[in-house]
Amino acid sequence: MMTINEIQDGIIEEFSVFDDWMDKYQLLIELGNALPELPEKYKTESNLIEGCQSRVWLQADYEDGKITYQAQSDAVIVKGIVSLLIRVFSGRAPQEILDADLYFIKAIGLSEHLSPTRSNGLVAMLKQMKMYALAFKVKG
Repeated sequence: MMTINEIQDGIIEEFSVFDDWMDKYQLLIELGNALPELPEKYKTESNLIEGCQSRVWLQADYEDGKITYQAQSDAVIVKGIVSLLIRVFSGRAPQEILDADLYFIKAIGLSEHLSPTRSNGLVAMLKQMKMYALAFKVKG
């Protein structure tokens, strides 16, 4: 299994093919469209992420010491962003998620090309994923 950093390097590689940000947005949209549909039962108030302008639902399940994330958003770019976070974090142990340094966001230029509201949303999604990791770690 690839490490978190190997996955991040893969994402950076994918985005480095494009110089133009319109193409990078297109890639994000395609990634978002490829995200599996979140089952209706998970589209609950408690799964909605606070601090996102668009609606984002995040479901986390813990099994055999690993966390699996699923998510859905009504905004295409946000869906693309969340699909990247899931790719990096899903199937990992809580401690790995808590220790992870997410450098790919800056490396692909995402942080500077997002509107402030989308940036806040990204931070909120990340925070929520790490909070789940912490909760599952404490539960053991």
